[in-house]
Amino acid sequence: MNPTWAEENLQTIRTLMENTTVYRRALTPIMLTLGGVGIVAAVAGAVLRIGLQSFWWYWIAVAVVAVGLSFLLARRQALRDQEPFWSAPTRRVAQSVAAPLAVGAILTLTARYDATLIVGIWLLLYGCALRATGFFTIRGVGELGWLFIIAGGLFLAVTWRSEHVLTTGLAHGAMGVCFGGFHLAYGLYLAASKKS
Repeated sequence: MNPTWAEENLQTIRTLMENTTVYRRALTPIMLTLGGVGIVAAVAGAVLRIGLQSFWWYWIAVAVVAVGLSFLLARRQALRDQEPFWSAPTRRVAQSVAAPLAVGAILTLTARYDATLIVGIWLLLYGCALRATGFFTIRGVGELGWLFIIAGGLFLAVTWRSEHVLTTGLAHGAMGVCFGGFHLAYGLYLAASKKS
């Protein structure tokens, strides 16, 4: 056995273990924030009766706000901990989510007035993006991705060929339960497991 090879592997393992702690610490406030934004946006969309014509614009605006808040939280934590924000792991995560999110954006433009299709597409492709980031972050992120994929598949299976027209309230509700509820539940799990 080459001593240099063993030392490099040990260093890689240490780095991965340190990154797991960093990701867990960074993800907790981000997941809680995303969950809160998703639930508030779903309730506001239903109360304001944002219709199918505006549904996709509304949720894209919500996504921009959520991504912006996530960026600010991650940036603040990086500055507080004196760590680089745009590190090699961050670049890998960004690259891994780029393709599924780009496909989601393209498909949204083609199906923008079909809330059923849009919600299903967003759930499925966001789940794929989380699965991809799961290879670089903590294990639970990939499992959360599977939850989104299953929810998207079930949503499409139940609503796509239904004789009933999807109401905007149901569309906002699905976004609130999935994007808001799933993130909030995972954030609470991270917060609780960090203390134990």
